[in-house]
Amino acid sequence: MSLRVRPNNRRHEPIHRDGLAALDAALPDLDWRVLPPGAERYSFSAPSGRLAATALGRPGDPRVVLVPGATGSKEDFLLLAPLLAGAGYRVESFDLAGQYESATAGPVPGGAYDYGLFVDDLIAVLESGRTPVHVLGYSFAGLVAELTLARRPDLFASLVLLTTPPDPGQTFRGVRWLGPVSSLVPPHTIASLMVWGIVTNRNHTSPGRLALARMRFRYTSRASLDAIIRLMKHTPDVRRELAGSAVPTLIAVGNRDLWRLRLHRRFARRIGAELRVYPAGHSPCETTPNQLAQHMLTLYARAS
Repeated sequence: MSLRVRPNNRRHEPIHRDGLAALDAALPDLDWRVLPPGAERYSFSAPSGRLAATALGRPGDPRVVLVPGATGSKEDFLLLAPLLAGAGYRVESFDLAGQYESATAGPVPGGAYDYGLFVDDLIAVLESGRTPVHVLGYSFAGLVAELTLARRPDLFASLVLLTTPPDPGQTFRGVRWLGPVSSLVPPHTIASLMVWGIVTNRNHTSPGRLALARMRFRYTSRASLDAIIRLMKHTPDVRRELAGSAVPTLIAVGNRDLWRLRLHRRFARRIGAELRVYPAGHSPCETTPNQLAQHMLTLYARAS
């Protein structure tokens, strides 16, 4: 645990950045399919269907909702959630419709996976308990969180955009290796490249983490993944709404993220958000959770 918690008011005492970096560097490999002690598994009835969810922390504490992105799941926050719960928050997460254990959730017959479906689901999750809520959207889920905040800012206590595409519209144009040709490559092909990169471990993840990543593809709906990639080529522009919002916002990215750092910097300036950069790739919640948690708790303190 990287944050010292005072029993009476559960405020955290920050540890020096070098100490947090040392904790992150010493993280062991683990079985990412096993939830941390005290975590609860449950299912939530959302507009799209039954969503697989987890919660950690005391009921009644201020809520944090961590939303994973495409090809991901609630287990992506295995290291981050205990740090937030230990600081006095009720930490919830769920698999997006069509993803992993929420694979059976999705559009009605004749319908489609669209932004409205994912936004409606997130609104339902946020409205299911105490509001406003501290929300983190990871990658594609950050786009969903942005659209949700533009529609229902009253539900948000704060917003963290974790390695979220920094530009609206055709978001892949800013990706380092794909950008120049991304407009010409169909969504199904981009999705196939993503799956291939994960399954063949192009990012050199640990064995425990890789086992979860590979296993999830046995459940995740390929139609949902293709649809998400298609949506990411046509993302609505809500930068004006984000800039005009009073909700404190943090943009958290790795210095080796898929999207170029200068684009994240420009986005942060455009919407008036704080920017934090970690020695990580696209997954700071997995590789630098102690540093990320420290900055999130600082954001929560400012929001309150």
